[in-house]
Amino acid sequence: MSSKGRVLVAMSGGVDSSVAAVMLKEQGYDVIGITMKTWDYSRVGGKSDKETGCCTIESMNDAREIAVKYGFKHFIVDIRDEFGDWVIDRFVEDYMSGRTPNPCVLCNTHIKWAALLRRADNLGCEFIATGHYANVREENGRYVISRGLDPRKDQSYALWGVEQKHLARTKFPLGSYEKTEIRDLAEEFGLNKVADKPDSYEICFVPDDDYRRFLKDRVDGLEERVKGGKFVDQDGNIVGEHEGYPFYTIGQRRGLDLAMGKRVYVTNINPDTNVITIGEKKDLVSTTCKAKNVNLSKYGEVPGGEMEVTGAIRYNDDGAIGHLRQTGDDEIEVTFPTGREAIAPGQAVVCYEGNDVVAGGWIHKVNIDTDILQEA
Repeated sequence: MSSKGRVLVAMSGGVDSSVAAVMLKEQGYDVIGITMKTWDYSRVGGKSDKETGCCTIESMNDAREIAVKYGFKHFIVDIRDEFGDWVIDRFVEDYMSGRTPNPCVLCNTHIKWAALLRRADNLGCEFIATGHYANVREENGRYVISRGLDPRKDQSYALWGVEQKHLARTKFPLGSYEKTEIRDLAEEFGLNKVADKPDSYEICFVPDDDYRRFLKDRVDGLEERVKGGKFVDQDGNIVGEHEGYPFYTIGQRRGLDLAMGKRVYVTNINPDTNVITIGEKKDLVSTTCKAKNVNLSKYGEVPGGEMEVTGAIRYNDDGAIGHLRQTGDDEIEVTFPTGREAIAPGQAVVCYEGNDVVAGGWIHKVNIDTDILQEA
């Protein structure tokens, strides 16, 4: 075995994970590649001709070819049942509960890391590695996630839930690189087949990017159950009908088909009554959110019970200055003095101290400026 140790690298067949694997090999690690099959078209439907995601035969073959080229082992593991139970079922449940889901965080927290580490133990690997644009370091006996160097590709938001014991064995080879450098490295390593592969932006198990179609396929009789719902304005006046509350998200503007003479947005979703409240942009502004199922990653607590942070409320959110306060054993509250638009239950709030992730949790309460309490 190499003096640097053995590392199990998650390989999707894309440019990032491919470069991560070869980079570690070049650095002197004993690399084993693994591709996790999490879903297939027969289960999720909506087959697309876009070759941008993982779990296709082509992507698996690309990962295997790279392993053969660089002389390391590669395995494919089937975790469709695990993924379906944790990620796909929760995705559907969130929409059916009027929330806005975040499957990538769920996958990282409950599936990817746990599944990788189980296989790492079986294969005698000390470490696991992924192609995420993020960094991890040890500080004061704890492992701290921080932003990747490339702000356009930073994925630390999606990693807030990874446990300390898992971070202790994790490597992020790409954290100190920009995306353009990774594509250049792919060419340098002779990975021509993946060097120019486009990034995937759709939810991996909704390859046609049509979540409405996906929900209709998964929930029997959904259209009939939810059709005829009402749109109401901020005063509760009925202003139109909609197709059903699961097909809308907080902050949505397009596809409402309402002639209001001005731009309007979804500001609240009530799954119990199938009523969707719409309003102007100012009506989306909230100052406070509460989150549960928290991970106080950097310190194991909120120092002193409260601190100033930069709070991100969705993926690719630059964040805004906020005040983090611990309100219970498994709850935090983040207050944004200048307000934030479209804070959505079901999404995560991730709090940063500089570039470091201090805490994260699943948003379950949002305090709207009009003193309406929205809870999911």
